[in-house]
Amino acid sequence: MSGVITVGVDGSEHGKAAADWAAAEAERRDMELRLVHAWVWQPLDLPVTADTEVQQRWAETLLREARARVTARCPGVPVTARLLPADPVPALVAEATEADMLVLGSRGHGALIGYLLGSIALHVLRQARGPVVLVRSHGDQAGGRGEPAAGPVPASDEVVVGVPGAEEEAGAVLEFAFAAAAARGASLRAVRACSIPPVFAWSPASMRLADEAGGLEPLERQRLADALQPWRERHPQVHVVEHVELGSAAQVLLSACERAALLVVGRHASGPHAPQRIGHVAHAALHHAPCPVAVVPQP
Repeated sequence: MSGVITVGVDGSEHGKAAADWAAAEAERRDMELRLVHAWVWQPLDLPVTADTEVQQRWAETLLREARARVTARCPGVPVTARLLPADPVPALVAEATEADMLVLGSRGHGALIGYLLGSIALHVLRQARGPVVLVRSHGDQAGGRGEPAAGPVPASDEVVVGVPGAEEEAGAVLEFAFAAAAARGASLRAVRACSIPPVFAWSPASMRLADEAGGLEPLERQRLADALQPWRERHPQVHVVEHVELGSAAQVLLSACERAALLVVGRHASGPHAPQRIGHVAHAALHHAPCPVAVVPQP
């Protein structure tokens, strides 16, 4: 891990909320905060136009003001700021690879996922190889120093994580979630949804396992406990609540995070020839969760 949290700033209220959240998170984790703004510079073989000079001055002012804002809120956090002379999507994807997490602003609720996130954030989410946290400018995020103050503050500082069904896919998601809970001194609610599969989906082996466990729900509870055990040993200070519920994964997860400070979900990392997808659970979380959402690539 690099010990760096990077946040993309663009001058919008969503970008300010993202910078505030990232500064508070850097303070909790004793990390460096890096503010970045990406835009395409004019090619060097062409004369610099007045319009380009205005854009550059605006970008420099934007970063200077953002740095002053987060420094005033979290004075103990080391902050750097830089312009990225590149298209925003590849520049931010590269930043997500180098940092412990990339934080971006989200536009809040909308009818379409593209409207919810904005085209840049959506493309970055699909391609990023590291965790990306989406923060809205609404006042319903977790409160605390360095975070948006408007609106109600949740009574709980609980971190909620959706635990994937396959144990080999859960490692990266649980690593991020346990670290986030430990940094906050918060409890962690590990959520596993289970639904009754159609008859033709049952194999003799799965039927035997469910029967030995006393049913589908007890079986999923045991699988969740097994997935959590190694991370509990690494983070003994984190109080864990195991939450298993019948229902669709998206519905169960959204119900569980109504008062959460942070929701952590996974998505399958896209290969070079694989379609770039976020997944329906992450889509639902980003669309409807009332708190910041961390999307963590998983195998």
